[in-house]
Amino acid sequence: MSSQQPPRHETDAIVIGAGPVGLFAIFELGMVRLRCQVVDVLPAIGGQLTALYPEKPIYDIPGFSRILAAELVERLAEQAAPFHPRFHLDVQVESLLRLPDGRWEVGLSDGQGLIAPVVMIAAGAGAFGPNRPPLAGLEAYEGRSVFYLVQRRDDFAGKRVVIAGGGDSAVDWAISLAELAAKVTVVHRRPKFRAAPESEARLKALVAAGVIELAVPYQLHGLQGPGGRLSAVELAHLDGQTMKTVPADILLPFFGLASHLGPIAQWGLAMDGHTIAVDPATLATNLPGVFAIGDVASYAGKLKLILQGFSEAAMAAQAAFARVHPGEALHFEHSTTTGVVGLAE
Repeated sequence: MSSQQPPRHETDAIVIGAGPVGLFAIFELGMVRLRCQVVDVLPAIGGQLTALYPEKPIYDIPGFSRILAAELVERLAEQAAPFHPRFHLDVQVESLLRLPDGRWEVGLSDGQGLIAPVVMIAAGAGAFGPNRPPLAGLEAYEGRSVFYLVQRRDDFAGKRVVIAGGGDSAVDWAISLAELAAKVTVVHRRPKFRAAPESEARLKALVAAGVIELAVPYQLHGLQGPGGRLSAVELAHLDGQTMKTVPADILLPFFGLASHLGPIAQWGLAMDGHTIAVDPATLATNLPGVFAIGDVASYAGKLKLILQGFSEAAMAAQAAFARVHPGEALHFEHSTTTGVVGLAE
């Protein structure tokens, strides 16, 4: 009896990382008529912008004096959409294999394989994973009642939400969800938060108005509820004696994300510390057909800015075309003269 082989998908370019630079790479690849598939370990596109500070304004994106991180992700996704990228989310890249014909096969944690002559690594600081609180039975609640990022704000309408943490994500989402949740409780170990001063001031104002409840100085202690459906969160006071139980439908633990290159660091790439050394003219790595852009790329004079990552995506896409279509001249035109008609994957 034969077992079915995991699917293998062929395309022109594999983009590793769906953060802002990876999303813009889809557009730039599309502009030189290259199809792509995109992999990200997070369950939603946007990278750090989505996972860490979706409500934060960004001030150094050309053409926008101020744009919220979440809005920037939406606009980049809209810009990339005409080129019909295929996303593989909530999976990790595991292996990189050079095929006899010179193409690369990238193996994914779900068993699938992606094949392309070009691999473009836009992994930022690496693969992100949430710092999970040490709570008994946590796994049963994850994805049902416990979430490490907010994908759809409206999913929390009418819910009793407990938010744990004291950084930008915790404060921003407490303020945002207070408008539609039945109740929002913020749990933190100290009265001082590590968020932007204006955001902390807004949080404190909502607490004073009775819109948000603060549990300070408390920490998470346990979860209650059958079948992964949360009914209450147990809190422990830092005095080690006092306990509190907060009725809840949802727990959002925002304790930051741990980042690492993971298997990418074992692929034989020339490294510069925890980043990948590239040719600044093409963003090519030491492996033929493999490029690195954004924060993960390293070269003299590198600036870790989103806008520099955008420029690198354009340069790498031009170099990728030569890899996919060797010997063929690229008659590149400005977007104002070509128009965007899209590609079919």
